[in-house]
Amino acid sequence: MAGYLVTDNRKVTTHRLVEMKQRGEKISMLTSYDYTTAGIVDKAGVDCILVGDSASNVMAGNATTLPITVDQMIYHARSVVRAVNRALVVCDMPFGSYQSSCSDGVRNAIRIMKESGCDALKLEGGEEIADTIRHILDAGIPVMGHLGLTPQSINKFGTYSVRAKEKEEAEKLIHDAHVLAEVGCFGIVLEKVPAALAAQVSSEISIPTIGIGAGAHTDGQVLVVADMLGMTQGFRPRFLRRYADLNSVMTDAIGRYVEDVKNGDFPLESESY
Repeated sequence: MAGYLVTDNRKVTTHRLVEMKQRGEKISMLTSYDYTTAGIVDKAGVDCILVGDSASNVMAGNATTLPITVDQMIYHARSVVRAVNRALVVCDMPFGSYQSSCSDGVRNAIRIMKESGCDALKLEGGEEIADTIRHILDAGIPVMGHLGLTPQSINKFGTYSVRAKEKEEAEKLIHDAHVLAEVGCFGIVLEKVPAALAAQVSSEISIPTIGIGAGAHTDGQVLVVADMLGMTQGFRPRFLRRYADLNSVMTDAIGRYVEDVKNGDFPLESESY
Protein backbone atom coordinates (compact mmCIF):
# COMPACT_ATOMS: atom_id res chain seq x y z
CA MET A 1 0.00 0.00 0.00
CA ALA A 2 1.35 3.41 -0.95
CA GLY A 3 1.33 5.73 2.02
CA TYR A 4 -0.34 5.71 5.38
CA LEU A 5 -3.79 6.95 4.32
CA VAL A 6 -3.78 6.04 0.62
CA THR A 7 -5.65 2.95 -0.54
CA ASP A 8 -5.78 3.81 -4.26
CA ASN A 9 -2.42 2.93 -5.76
CA ARG A 10 -3.28 3.94 -9.31
CA LYS A 11 -1.06 6.54 -10.97
CA VAL A 12 -2.31 10.04 -10.18
CA THR A 13 -3.25 11.97 -13.33
CA THR A 14 -4.40 15.52 -14.00
CA HIS A 15 -7.94 14.15 -14.49
CA ARG A 16 -7.84 12.44 -11.11
CA LEU A 17 -6.88 15.72 -9.42
CA VAL A 18 -10.01 17.34 -10.87
CA GLU A 19 -12.04 14.38 -9.62
CA MET A 20 -10.55 14.86 -6.15
CA LYS A 21 -11.73 18.47 -6.12
CA GLN A 22 -15.20 17.42 -7.25
CA ARG A 23 -15.61 14.97 -4.37
CA GLY A 24 -14.00 17.28 -1.81
CA GLU A 25 -10.84 15.23 -1.27
CA LYS A 26 -7.86 17.40 -0.38
CA ILE A 27 -4.75 17.14 -2.56
CA SER A 28 -1.32 16.74 -0.98
CA MET A 29 1.73 18.11 -2.79
CA LEU A 30 5.42 18.35 -1.84
CA THR A 31 8.56 19.30 -3.69
CA SER A 32 11.35 16.87 -4.52
CA TYR A 33 14.56 17.38 -6.48
CA ASP A 34 16.39 14.03 -6.27
CA TYR A 35 15.81 10.30 -6.66
CA THR A 36 16.17 9.30 -3.00
CA THR A 37 13.86 11.94 -1.56
CA ALA A 38 11.27 11.52 -4.31
CA GLY A 39 11.05 7.79 -3.65
CA ILE A 40 10.31 8.41 0.03
CA VAL A 41 7.78 11.16 -0.73
CA ASP A 42 5.98 8.97 -3.26
CA LYS A 43 5.93 5.93 -0.97
CA ALA A 44 4.45 8.07 1.84
CA GLY A 45 1.38 8.73 -0.31
CA VAL A 46 1.76 12.30 -1.60
CA ASP A 47 -0.57 12.89 -4.54
CA CYS A 48 1.58 15.32 -6.48
CA ILE A 49 5.33 16.00 -6.51
CA LEU A 50 6.54 19.41 -7.67
CA VAL A 51 10.04 19.58 -9.09
CA GLY A 52 10.18 23.24 -8.20
CA ASP A 53 12.55 25.90 -9.39
CA SER A 54 13.04 26.29 -5.63
CA ALA A 55 15.83 23.79 -6.35
CA SER A 56 17.75 26.97 -7.14
CA ASN A 57 17.56 27.85 -3.44
CA VAL A 58 17.42 24.44 -1.75
CA MET A 59 19.89 22.50 -3.90
CA ALA A 60 22.18 25.21 -5.31
CA GLY A 61 22.15 27.83 -2.55
CA ASN A 62 21.03 30.73 -4.74
CA ALA A 63 19.20 33.66 -3.17
CA THR A 64 16.36 33.48 -5.73
CA THR A 65 14.86 31.02 -8.20
CA LEU A 66 16.05 33.07 -11.18
CA PRO A 67 19.47 31.48 -11.90
CA ILE A 68 18.31 27.89 -12.43
CA THR A 69 18.39 26.73 -16.05
CA VAL A 70 16.32 24.44 -18.25
CA ASP A 71 19.17 21.92 -18.25
CA GLN A 72 19.24 21.89 -14.45
CA MET A 73 15.46 21.51 -14.17
CA ILE A 74 15.59 18.57 -16.59
CA TYR A 75 18.31 16.93 -14.47
CA HIS A 76 16.28 17.28 -11.26
CA ALA A 77 13.00 16.23 -12.88
CA ARG A 78 14.54 13.18 -14.54
CA SER A 79 15.98 12.09 -11.18
CA VAL A 80 12.58 12.45 -9.51
CA VAL A 81 10.65 10.66 -12.24
CA ARG A 82 12.89 7.60 -11.94
CA ALA A 83 11.81 7.16 -8.31
CA VAL A 84 8.07 7.78 -8.58
CA ASN A 85 5.37 5.18 -9.13
CA ARG A 86 2.14 6.88 -8.04
CA ALA A 87 2.39 10.67 -7.68
CA LEU A 88 1.79 13.13 -10.50
CA VAL A 89 5.16 14.77 -11.24
CA VAL A 90 4.97 18.47 -12.17
CA CYS A 91 8.08 20.36 -13.23
CA ASP A 92 8.51 24.12 -13.08
CA MET A 93 9.50 25.92 -16.24
CA PRO A 94 12.34 28.16 -15.05
CA PHE A 95 12.67 31.90 -15.48
CA GLY A 96 13.53 32.89 -19.05
CA SER A 97 12.27 29.67 -20.63
CA TYR A 98 8.83 30.96 -21.66
CA GLN A 99 8.58 34.70 -21.01
CA SER A 100 10.15 35.98 -24.23
CA SER A 101 7.86 34.31 -26.80
CA CYS A 102 5.31 31.57 -27.36
CA SER A 103 7.73 29.73 -29.61
CA ASP A 104 10.42 29.71 -26.90
CA GLY A 105 7.87 28.50 -24.37
CA VAL A 106 6.63 25.65 -26.56
CA ARG A 107 10.15 24.60 -27.57
CA ASN A 108 11.38 24.51 -23.96
CA ALA A 109 8.20 22.83 -22.73
CA ILE A 110 8.56 20.03 -25.27
CA ARG A 111 12.21 19.60 -24.38
CA ILE A 112 11.55 19.40 -20.63
CA MET A 113 8.75 16.86 -21.10
CA LYS A 114 10.73 14.79 -23.61
CA GLU A 115 14.00 14.68 -21.66
CA SER A 116 12.65 14.43 -18.10
CA GLY A 117 9.61 12.20 -18.49
CA CYS A 118 7.56 14.32 -16.09
CA ASP A 119 3.76 14.40 -16.25
CA ALA A 120 3.07 18.15 -16.47
CA LEU A 121 4.62 21.61 -16.29
CA LYS A 122 3.97 24.67 -14.11
CA LEU A 123 4.21 28.27 -15.29
CA GLU A 124 3.97 31.48 -13.28
CA GLY A 125 1.64 34.24 -14.44
CA GLY A 126 -1.89 35.02 -15.56
CA GLU A 127 -3.51 36.52 -18.62
CA GLU A 128 -0.17 37.82 -19.91
CA ILE A 129 1.05 34.26 -20.58
CA ALA A 130 -2.30 32.77 -21.62
CA ASP A 131 -1.29 32.50 -25.29
CA THR A 132 1.90 30.67 -24.37
CA ILE A 133 -0.04 28.26 -22.15
CA ARG A 134 -2.55 27.68 -24.95
CA HIS A 135 0.22 26.78 -27.39
CA ILE A 136 1.88 24.45 -24.86
CA LEU A 137 -1.47 22.76 -24.27
CA ASP A 138 -1.93 22.45 -28.03
CA ALA A 139 1.34 20.51 -28.05
CA GLY A 140 -0.29 17.98 -25.73
CA ILE A 141 1.42 19.09 -22.52
CA PRO A 142 -0.65 19.55 -19.32
CA VAL A 143 -0.07 22.88 -17.58
CA MET A 144 -0.53 24.01 -13.98
CA GLY A 145 -0.77 27.74 -13.32
CA HIS A 146 0.75 29.77 -10.47
CA LEU A 147 -0.69 33.05 -9.15
CA GLY A 148 -0.17 35.33 -6.18
CA LEU A 149 3.44 35.56 -5.06
CA THR A 150 5.34 34.42 -8.15
CA PRO A 151 9.02 34.12 -7.15
CA GLN A 152 10.27 34.47 -10.73
CA SER A 153 8.94 38.06 -10.59
CA ILE A 154 10.67 38.91 -7.30
CA ASN A 155 12.66 41.75 -8.85
CA LYS A 156 9.39 43.36 -9.98
CA PHE A 157 7.69 42.87 -6.60
CA GLY A 158 10.77 43.72 -4.55
CA THR A 159 9.42 41.71 -1.61
CA TYR A 160 8.19 38.25 -0.65
CA SER A 161 5.26 39.66 1.33
CA VAL A 162 1.61 38.61 0.89
CA ARG A 163 0.15 39.49 -2.50
CA ALA A 164 -3.33 40.67 -3.57
CA LYS A 165 -4.26 42.37 -0.30
CA GLU A 166 -5.47 45.43 -2.18
CA LYS A 167 -8.71 45.39 -4.18
CA GLU A 168 -7.18 46.00 -7.62
CA GLU A 169 -4.61 43.22 -7.34
CA ALA A 170 -7.18 40.85 -5.83
CA GLU A 171 -9.56 41.47 -8.73
CA LYS A 172 -6.76 40.79 -11.21
CA LEU A 173 -5.90 37.53 -9.46
CA ILE A 174 -9.53 36.40 -9.64
CA HIS A 175 -9.64 37.37 -13.33
CA ASP A 176 -6.35 35.56 -14.03
CA ALA A 177 -7.56 32.41 -12.26
CA HIS A 178 -10.63 32.31 -14.51
CA VAL A 179 -8.45 32.89 -17.58
CA LEU A 180 -6.11 30.03 -16.63
CA ALA A 181 -9.05 27.70 -16.00
CA GLU A 182 -10.72 28.65 -19.28
CA VAL A 183 -7.54 28.27 -21.34
CA GLY A 184 -7.20 24.70 -20.05
CA CYS A 185 -4.88 24.56 -17.04
CA PHE A 186 -5.59 21.52 -14.87
CA GLY A 187 -4.81 23.34 -11.61
CA ILE A 188 -3.41 26.53 -10.08
CA VAL A 189 -0.95 27.11 -7.26
CA LEU A 190 -1.98 30.09 -5.11
CA GLU A 191 1.02 31.38 -3.17
CA LYS A 192 0.92 33.77 -0.22
CA VAL A 193 -2.48 35.38 -0.76
CA PRO A 194 -5.21 36.18 1.79
CA ALA A 195 -7.15 33.08 2.84
CA ALA A 196 -10.52 34.64 1.99
CA LEU A 197 -9.37 35.45 -1.54
CA ALA A 198 -8.00 31.92 -2.05
CA ALA A 199 -11.30 30.49 -0.81
CA GLN A 200 -13.24 32.66 -3.26
CA VAL A 201 -11.06 31.65 -6.21
CA SER A 202 -11.30 27.98 -5.22
CA SER A 203 -15.11 28.15 -5.14
CA GLU A 204 -15.38 29.97 -8.46
CA ILE A 205 -13.24 27.78 -10.72
CA SER A 206 -13.68 24.12 -11.60
CA ILE A 207 -10.00 23.15 -11.48
CA PRO A 208 -8.07 22.43 -8.25
CA THR A 209 -6.22 25.13 -6.35
CA ILE A 210 -3.09 24.22 -4.42
CA GLY A 211 -2.23 26.67 -1.66
CA ILE A 212 1.01 27.67 -0.01
CA GLY A 213 0.38 30.38 2.52
CA ALA A 214 -3.17 30.70 1.17
CA GLY A 215 -5.27 29.32 4.02
CA ALA A 216 -7.22 26.12 4.53
CA HIS A 217 -9.90 26.45 1.85
CA THR A 218 -7.85 25.70 -1.24
CA ASP A 219 -8.28 22.24 -2.74
CA GLY A 220 -4.80 21.16 -1.65
CA GLN A 221 -1.55 22.25 -0.05
CA VAL A 222 2.10 22.31 -1.09
CA LEU A 223 5.28 22.81 0.92
CA VAL A 224 8.98 22.61 0.16
CA VAL A 225 10.09 19.22 1.49
CA ALA A 226 13.34 20.49 3.05
CA ASP A 227 11.37 23.14 4.96
CA MET A 228 8.64 20.86 6.33
CA LEU A 229 11.23 18.25 7.35
CA GLY A 230 13.26 20.86 9.23
CA MET A 231 16.40 20.52 7.13
CA THR A 232 16.43 24.26 6.53
CA GLN A 233 16.56 26.51 9.58
CA GLY A 234 16.46 30.19 8.65
CA PHE A 235 13.21 30.16 6.64
CA ARG A 236 10.26 30.45 9.04
CA PRO A 237 7.16 31.92 7.35
CA ARG A 238 3.81 31.72 9.13
CA PHE A 239 2.46 29.08 6.76
CA LEU A 240 5.30 26.60 7.36
CA ARG A 241 4.60 23.69 9.70
CA ARG A 242 7.68 21.62 10.53
CA TYR A 243 6.91 17.91 10.77
CA ALA A 244 10.44 16.90 11.79
CA ASP A 245 13.79 18.38 12.82
CA LEU A 246 16.10 16.57 10.43
CA ASN A 247 18.70 19.28 10.77
CA SER A 248 19.31 18.24 14.37
CA VAL A 249 18.99 14.52 13.62
CA MET A 250 21.50 14.69 10.77
CA THR A 251 23.93 16.95 12.62
CA ASP A 252 23.92 14.56 15.58
CA ALA A 253 24.40 11.48 13.39
CA ILE A 254 27.22 13.01 11.39
CA GLY A 255 28.88 14.29 14.56
CA ARG A 256 28.81 10.78 16.08
CA TYR A 257 30.30 9.38 12.85
CA VAL A 258 33.14 11.91 12.95
CA GLU A 259 33.80 11.05 16.61
CA ASP A 260 33.86 7.31 15.87
CA VAL A 261 36.29 7.80 12.99
CA LYS A 262 38.57 10.02 15.08
CA ASN A 263 38.54 7.55 18.00
CA GLY A 264 39.12 4.53 15.80
CA ASP A 265 35.73 3.07 16.73
CA PHE A 266 34.66 2.85 13.11
CA PRO A 267 34.93 0.48 11.39
CA LEU A 268 34.81 -2.45 13.79
CA GLU A 269 36.14 -5.87 12.88
CA SER A 270 32.57 -6.95 12.13
CA GLU A 271 32.32 -4.08 9.65
CA SER A 272 35.48 -5.10 7.82
CA TYR A 273 36.20 -7.74 5.14
